[in-house]
Amino acid sequence: MTSGRPARVDLPVEADPTGSGSARLPFVVYVLAVGTFLMLTTEFVVAGLLPEIAGDLQVSVAQAGLLITVFAAGMIVGAPAMALLTRRTPRRVTLVSALVVFAVGHVVVAVASSFPLLLVARFATAWATGAFWAVASVVATRAAGPAASARALGLVGAGGMLANVVGVPIGAFAGQLSGWRGPFWALAALALVAVPLIARHVPRDEDGAPVVSVRSELGALVSGRLWLVLAACATTTGGVLSAYSYISPLLTDRAGIAPAWVPLVLVGFGVGSLVGTVAGGRLGDVHPHATTVAVAVSTTGVLLALSLLAAHPLPTVLLVVLLGLLGLSANPVLSALAVGFAGVAPTLGVALSVSAYNLGTAVGSGFAGRALDSGLGATGPAVVGTVIAALTVLPTVALARVGRRRGAAAPTTTSPVPVGS
Repeated sequence: MTSGRPARVDLPVEADPTGSGSARLPFVVYVLAVGTFLMLTTEFVVAGLLPEIAGDLQVSVAQAGLLITVFAAGMIVGAPAMALLTRRTPRRVTLVSALVVFAVGHVVVAVASSFPLLLVARFATAWATGAFWAVASVVATRAAGPAASARALGLVGAGGMLANVVGVPIGAFAGQLSGWRGPFWALAALALVAVPLIARHVPRDEDGAPVVSVRSELGALVSGRLWLVLAACATTTGGVLSAYSYISPLLTDRAGIAPAWVPLVLVGFGVGSLVGTVAGGRLGDVHPHATTVAVAVSTTGVLLALSLLAAHPLPTVLLVVLLGLLGLSANPVLSALAVGFAGVAPTLGVALSVSAYNLGTAVGSGFAGRALDSGLGATGPAVVGTVIAALTVLPTVALARVGRRRGAAAPTTTSPVPVGS
């Protein structure tokens, strides 16, 4: 395990992984899923607290929204930066340190009265989140083994999806009862509770792993397949979240659904995302390329139908739930591919995928906001999402063709990767 000799961990393309995919995942994967639940809760909970934050700090709601933008920007630059900066640090130490920084950042937010200080704290917290997400993904794939790595990433990702279903609504409700600072105190406390779990259950054999040079890590980025995966990461989330970010006006202004029912529809989206992420991880271990292509095509179809049928309440609600079920279900597979195609730099590879997800979200939601103010009105974001999602077909089909031509499949933790890199 501590040798610098590469260990091949290839996953056969479109093949049954000899039944091992049904084996129970290691407990550490569930612990890491709890960590991602905290990380994604903090990313999205602010959206439900913006009016309270704006009123307390005497800024506009639009200005308060910078707390979301700054967090996304921190994830974009922080994930790959921290992957490089912590490459000599044992992964267990990186995960624990990220949780501690996460907790401190939330305490600062909870006590600060200066809006600029809140922005700085959110930016720093995003760096810690990016570091945790990237390293957790690699640890999960290592612990699960090559035949179940996408399933493990699906479970880790499901922790993030569960944040939309449970964490964000509870955080918003708690904010109404105890003030907007309450959820940040709670997240800080939960992060500190998670520290001993991570310290105890992340394998210590990572601590003696060989260190790969920066030049070698950056050299791994010449992989054309890695950049195809990153393009798919950006467009798949960009397409879905372009529509989802502005789903409320679509439901109320276009479909005529009462505002009181909107949260219930959003819960339906969240539940669909949770189920889809877990199912996508399972399918991706057996049929990685088929899964990514099928999700890209079906998501495009759902968004197109949503654009065309938005005036009809029942079909719109069903399509929003279906969008949650399908739209992000290939993400664990794409993250697994990023780990594999990055070669000797798996942590950097998955960190770049985190950046790509957030970049796609930021760019897609920006275009969607403009479309909302255009002649397209409330259906504009769904139209933008359809176009962006359709672009996902290009890199996923290209990856499938390259995989068939090379006779190797899309690995989940792939071709030769030093176990301790």
